[in-house]
Amino acid sequence: MNTKNSFVLFFLVIVLITSCQSGANKSPAISFDKYKIADGFEIQLAASEPLIEAPVAMDFDNKGRMWVVEMRGFMPNLAGTGEDQPNGRISILDRLDKDGRAEHAKVFLDSLVLPRAIALAYGGVLYAAPPNLWFVEINNDKPGKRTLVDSIYTDEYSNPENQANGLLMGIDNWIYSAYSTSRYQLKDGKWMKEPTSFRGQYGITKDNFGRLYYNYNEIQIAGDYVLPNTVISNPYYKPKEAINKLLTENQRVYPLHPTTVNRGYVEGILNKDSVLVNFTAACGPLIYSGDQFPNNYSQNAFVCDPEGNLIKRDILTFESLKTTATQAWNDREFIASTDEGFRPVNLRNAPDGAMYVVDMHRGTMQHRVSATPYYRNGIAHKKLDTLLSAGRILRIKNKDKELGKIPDLINASATDLVSMLKSNNGWVRDRAQQLLIYKQQRVVIPELEKLVQDSKDAVPAIHALHTLEGLNALSFEFLKKIAANGSSMLSAHALVLLQKYNTSNHVKPMQELATHLMSGNDTTVNLYLAISLGPWADTSRDMFLPILVKLSNTYPANAVFQEAVISSLKGLEEDFQALTLKSKDNKGSDEVINKLLNEAIKNKQEGKKNSIFVQKKIPMPGLQKGLVIFRNTCAGCHGADGEGIKYVAPPLNGSEFVAGSTDRLGMIILNGLEGPLHVNGQLYKFNGAMPNFGNNFTDEEIAGIIDYLHNSFVAASPKLSFGRKPVKAEEIKNLRNNKSGILKEKDLLEMADLKN
Repeated sequence: MNTKNSFVLFFLVIVLITSCQSGANKSPAISFDKYKIADGFEIQLAASEPLIEAPVAMDFDNKGRMWVVEMRGFMPNLAGTGEDQPNGRISILDRLDKDGRAEHAKVFLDSLVLPRAIALAYGGVLYAAPPNLWFVEINNDKPGKRTLVDSIYTDEYSNPENQANGLLMGIDNWIYSAYSTSRYQLKDGKWMKEPTSFRGQYGITKDNFGRLYYNYNEIQIAGDYVLPNTVISNPYYKPKEAINKLLTENQRVYPLHPTTVNRGYVEGILNKDSVLVNFTAACGPLIYSGDQFPNNYSQNAFVCDPEGNLIKRDILTFESLKTTATQAWNDREFIASTDEGFRPVNLRNAPDGAMYVVDMHRGTMQHRVSATPYYRNGIAHKKLDTLLSAGRILRIKNKDKELGKIPDLINASATDLVSMLKSNNGWVRDRAQQLLIYKQQRVVIPELEKLVQDSKDAVPAIHALHTLEGLNALSFEFLKKIAANGSSMLSAHALVLLQKYNTSNHVKPMQELATHLMSGNDTTVNLYLAISLGPWADTSRDMFLPILVKLSNTYPANAVFQEAVISSLKGLEEDFQALTLKSKDNKGSDEVINKLLNEAIKNKQEGKKNSIFVQKKIPMPGLQKGLVIFRNTCAGCHGADGEGIKYVAPPLNGSEFVAGSTDRLGMIILNGLEGPLHVNGQLYKFNGAMPNFGNNFTDEEIAGIIDYLHNSFVAASPKLSFGRKPVKAEEIKNLRNNKSGILKEKDLLEMADLKN
């Protein structure tokens, strides 16, 4: 071969290698013919396999690039084995083609086990890889210094559907998660962690004023009526009326085809045509705050249901102390598809004003911990378990409007960033606020103060206010002025921020402010006044307890308002109660406040605190606990799929000893079992004996094992959603007094008459 030909061949090889390493887009053409979307909108492909696989979360950086979390290890087979492999990663997608489709991907972090959440903040990446929450600096698109923010962010072994996630930067500069009781903030170079209320299951979002929204599997949209962490000041009272509220009773969905769901055998889950009736896998909610959709879509809620292959649109209504949701249509969805690979799991507002959909595009969506035989059989029949190497990011845009220009955040001056706080695009406002704080741009403090005071729109003013807070540039006098003269929600935010200024020299002017605000009869302002007076009552109970009494008497039947009062008391309940009895304003309509007062007093006497102040993490539910024990202890002999291992242990799947008496199954686990054994008429001989586990596991753990075995290996009854009721630890405790020693088949047959 001559020199020239050798050079050409060498050049081609280098090009091919470079192309493979860069992740050049070689995706096949993808059609959306099987998708129906609301009139006036279109679906665009922003990214797909092979650039990404099994995406579950994403964020945008200051260049407008997509950073995608890939949970590649989720349910690699129906048995769920191998999900502990470190094959998850975080990738950066960029270099868009003329159609706005990513044509290049590079891996930022790899070798992660089931990563699940991301937030680009503080010049780095905050991400969740159970059980840890990490922060890593970004150096030229490569990971720099890594800091462990929280080693118990979530449980390492629990169901991925029930692990902390979300990582939403709130308007108050705190980062919130779903399925968590902690919030986080990087302040003066140190990570802070504080308790917060438990919220939702998978996904979290916020409205323009900073209130939080989330959902649960069968509840499409829930949320807080009040700003975060504002009604939890009293450690002996757990609010029930102001937070974690169901926003609609209507959970109806409208899929386009028969659906395979985990408990489709239960009456009412599917209709006569096997089409899903109500939400069963609600997740990834989004309050749309972009500027690309029509105006009537602003502050609408969108909710994913990956098992129904759809995205719901809800219209939110904001009353003075309550938020409600109404489905936009009663016969169709915002997006629905007959493509069962369409698995929307998360939604994002974006720098271009559109809405982005994280489509995991995976066949099996139910995790092994709760997957029923019914579901596994349905997935296997459709061969959906073979859909493993796909993943997409979709862009949803208004047909009649061009995408917004992505702002130049990299080269933006501090003044430019202040101007961006007035953007109609919520993503731009949020990122501008973060950058001003991260870069500590104190030079624009006067501009921010002017924006707070002069803006006719409360939203940019609130952003500016919290930017000043992040710059440590607030004062009592400034906040007092804003609280007195601002719009309702701006005043509310100012009152919340005023709490830390509760020094004795501020008592008199704060009392004057409270009197002035109450004279305005603004329900929202009065609510946040009641919320914020706790620290002031600590400083001067004689001055502020009478104000709390007056506020309580003004709204006697409103439970949300009374919870605000109770939150502010925190230890002063008896004094408040005595003062209430003397109050001339009390008209006798004190049933609500007295009930809450008595509850708080009783909890204090018994030392019973709101659980967020005593729990380090959410306890693992029984099914999850059972799965962990099964995999670590039982699967080695019985197989991860419960089919048994020849010569080692008999099958559990379909076994009459698993499906039969709960007491008998409990006795087997407590005492152990020696073969041979007949299962479904077939004789099984196995080496050795199953040891007793009575001393290895607690009653609660054994109950969890049995719950898991029932759920996973017993053909379900249409009358019970889990086949049978969950086992109580007390039942196992009672069994411990019965026969001890290794059991044989004869012993099991003698137990056949035990209750089921």
